[in-house]
Amino acid sequence: MYAYISGTLQDMQEGQVVVDNHGIGYEIGVSNTTLAALPSLGNNVKLYIYHSIKEDEETLFGFATAAEKNMFCKLVSVSGVGPKLALAVLSGASVQSLSTCILTGDVKSLAKIKGIGKKTAERIVLELKENVGEDSVLLSSSSSGSAVGAFVDNVAADAIQALETMGLARSDVYETVLRARQTTDDVSEIIRTVLKNWKRI
Repeated sequence: MYAYISGTLQDMQEGQVVVDNHGIGYEIGVSNTTLAALPSLGNNVKLYIYHSIKEDEETLFGFATAAEKNMFCKLVSVSGVGPKLALAVLSGASVQSLSTCILTGDVKSLAKIKGIGKKTAERIVLELKENVGEDSVLLSSSSSGSAVGAFVDNVAADAIQALETMGLARSDVYETVLRARQTTDDVSEIIRTVLKNWKRI
């Protein structure tokens, strides 16, 4: 129903803000991540909106970036994860770190986030691992608008694909590829770095 709401930031506190849009004040639930990204009161703000409708309640949730809203939508699709828990998850970890944990099956790290136990973390990984994909992490890491963002994605993705053809699991090499990509744009060099680290294990 709502794609976004823009207006004047009238009030903000932990977990919630009020945005005035043409004389109407919208109470919007937000994560700590979004809260930290907002300007001071009285300034204009734009939040991407998720409209939650239940039998006895309608709630708006807002996000500073489309990537955070997208991750929120993925989280609420998991059985047992409602909007409030999804918001708590996003308050405890960035979109990039969540994506990495999901893709690599890092249940232990997910379970450390406030509000998530081991069983919920396992469900998140199980139900979202194929849905998140590597692009979610790579795009979130280049979301600052860098002109080389797409190039970064392609280089890392090519390295991962090549390593998979060598018989290595994507979840096992993913983090090493991302670290290696920060220092080089050479696919072959990234692959050599990963294989070198793999032999040490």
